[in-house]
Amino acid sequence: MRLATYNVEWFANLFDDEDQLLADGGWSGRHDVTRQDQAEAIAVVLTAIDADAVMIIEAPNSGRRQSTVRALENFAKTYGLRQHSAVMGFANETQQEIALLYDPYKLDAWHDPRGDFAAPRDGDEPPRFDGVFHIDLDIDATEDHVRFSKPPLELMIRTTSGTEFRMIGAHLKSKAPYGARGHDAIMRAQISNRRKQLAQAIWLRARLQRHLDAGEPVILAGDLNDGPGLDEFEHLFGRSSVEILLGDDMYDPHARMALQQRIGATPVSARFWLPTKQRYLQALLDYIMVSPDLMARAPAWRIWHPFDDQRCYAVPELREALLTASDHFPITLDIDL
Repeated sequence: MRLATYNVEWFANLFDDEDQLLADGGWSGRHDVTRQDQAEAIAVVLTAIDADAVMIIEAPNSGRRQSTVRALENFAKTYGLRQHSAVMGFANETQQEIALLYDPYKLDAWHDPRGDFAAPRDGDEPPRFDGVFHIDLDIDATEDHVRFSKPPLELMIRTTSGTEFRMIGAHLKSKAPYGARGHDAIMRAQISNRRKQLAQAIWLRARLQRHLDAGEPVILAGDLNDGPGLDEFEHLFGRSSVEILLGDDMYDPHARMALQQRIGATPVSARFWLPTKQRYLQALLDYIMVSPDLMARAPAWRIWHPFDDQRCYAVPELREALLTASDHFPITLDIDL
């Protein structure tokens, strides 16, 4: 079985209020890319990776009139994708949802959130992901109330062979100081955002731990907006979000490689243009972490990078599609399930 995670930049901009695809000459949310070009590029990428299920990060919007599931299924129908069923969890207000697009002939998936909306402060059970997490972020003896702007998607998945496992899709808070102006304001925003992201990681890790303690196979997939290793701000808190989520038992080879190799080339999954520096910044932000029991099922990971992966680079249509579709690249996991 092949599972994937793919952050599709501003997928929502490709649909109208009735969730119909706008594959036309209008501008997409990507710089200098039309909606038609982005839509066709996404379809090329999804066809090429040929995954049985794809965790879509920044999935189309859900609201009073719009439906993430309907939009994704319309997209799949338009381009004849075998992954033509979709499921999502708690909607958010960012127009960047989390959803699973999958092949219903290979597996079944349903939203199966755990925990209570308002878990007791002194209880062992972490709250449900659309709830509130209580934690002292800055060690000032004052309890902070943490919420996910994009609640993780908790799924139960059953393959056609009868194998069941848990899968969580996540899109953690960005550490970028959006809107801050001036050195001091930028510093404050960066530190505050890291605190919030770390709190989300602690909350998410607590849920993973419940599954691990129960002996349930679990996979965490998505954009964690964090690369392993300490930076000047995370040094204030001791660990990165990726290290918190990995713990001593979850595994992702790209994360482990980056943690162990602080100097030299490391894997990357995203590529951003920096106008002020006139160059691209590359980073490892996307992961598929698996529990120890799944390591016995011959897992194999791949980042579909248009330049770093020779097989992607060797196919011009795929290489260009990867660059056009998004500022992130898909990650796939092949595993015996």
